[in-house]
Amino acid sequence: MTTERRINVTEVRLGPDVEQLVLDVLRSGQLAQGPVVAELEEQFNALVGTRHAVALNSGTTALVAALQVLDLEPGDEVITSPFTFAATINAIIESGAVARFADIGADYNVLPDSVEALVGPRTKAVMPVHLYGYPADMVAIETIAQRHGLAIIEDAAQAIGASVAGRQVGSFGIGCFSLYATKNVTSGEGGMVTLDDDAKADHLRVLRNQGMRQKYEYVMPGHNYRLTDLHAAVAVAQMRHLDETTAARQRNGAALSEGLRNVPGLVVPAIAQDRTHVFHQYTVRFADDARLDRTAAAEELLKRGIGTGVYYPRVAYDYDCYRGHPQVVTDPTPNALLSAATVLSLPVHPFLSDGDISHIVESLSTALGS
Repeated sequence: MTTERRINVTEVRLGPDVEQLVLDVLRSGQLAQGPVVAELEEQFNALVGTRHAVALNSGTTALVAALQVLDLEPGDEVITSPFTFAATINAIIESGAVARFADIGADYNVLPDSVEALVGPRTKAVMPVHLYGYPADMVAIETIAQRHGLAIIEDAAQAIGASVAGRQVGSFGIGCFSLYATKNVTSGEGGMVTLDDDAKADHLRVLRNQGMRQKYEYVMPGHNYRLTDLHAAVAVAQMRHLDETTAARQRNGAALSEGLRNVPGLVVPAIAQDRTHVFHQYTVRFADDARLDRTAAAEELLKRGIGTGVYYPRVAYDYDCYRGHPQVVTDPTPNALLSAATVLSLPVHPFLSDGDISHIVESLSTALGS
């Protein structure tokens, strides 16, 4: 059985309101950072509940800049997850710090106990990654950070709108969001940093603008980290509908879990009572007793017109460019290694129909012998 159309693992559709805002910017003649960027920053302030939101030109830049305002010194350590996109580890290396890796739990996020076990005299920050749109246990991580005097940088690239214990991700320390093309809110390329610290927010704004506080008033070495009004216009309209699109993702995630929960050998996402999942990805894990491994299952789904993705096929440090790197310590992370070998992401985007969901559930259930 196949569908008449392919069901993509991700799909981006931008409506006429986005087109109109982009046209307005084009016609205004103000293409660089300006009032539309400021509006996007205010939208993030309102969502996350922080005093400051600073727009930047990518999610990677957000991580880099967040680390830069901590004034880390060579040899300082940042504890993060090994189960993440390379931007996380690249930002730590660029900051001059040393990356240390805590192991992950069944939710694919860092285990607080594993984080605390790595804390030493050179540890300066912890950088949890809210993977797939599901937040890490920030209540426990915040407690650890306070106990040891550590900064918190949240890699919330995939988790806009997610919350922990009633607080939005990005509000527990310095939050770093991505607006890349496939994210739940996109500007094509873009990023945002959210925080309450007035001095660090000022530092970020000067840093992103070539170190200028005013035109030709250079107060520090800086960069061009600016986001354009043209990019911001793409995201502003989507932010106005974020509650609606998030609810659609959550409905689709719940329907997938309901249909797949009892499939032999398949582990579906679990959601703690104090956390919300915004389903940037819907990710299942293939246990040892699964009839097929993830590669064979993905091939079967593709035959039925269903796209899938593997995020991520290897842990971050398991590449030649990081092995032996003086700023990378390859701490033992057996859970992360297992996840990298066994996870598969299924379509969960807001444009799925009920028929699409049923087709995904039936196809995977049949492939695994349910």
